[in-house]
Amino acid sequence: MMPRPNPKTLQQIPNIGKAIEKSLNLIGINSPQQLINNDPYNMYYELCDTKNEKVDPCVLDVFISAVRYMEGGPAKKWWEFTGERKRILGAKH
Repeated sequence: MMPRPNPKTLQQIPNIGKAIEKSLNLIGINSPQQLINNDPYNMYYELCDTKNEKVDPCVLDVFISAVRYMEGGPAKKWWEFTGERKRILGAKH
């Protein structure tokens, strides 16, 4: 997939609002381009560690959607990634 160069701010990415932008900022992601080639699962675990709590796993779905979008994938609703998250996390545990 080709990287998507057009969003200038995180909130211009589908599914990202103020709360998710704040979560991304907490883990050092401040621009859309920083999502490219980033592992959304590692991002989620880093957020949990940073906040010292288990963050709602739906946030991981949003991270997956944002990374895929920035890597050139189509805009999809975040919940379209829930099945993938459950499969991958289920395989890890």
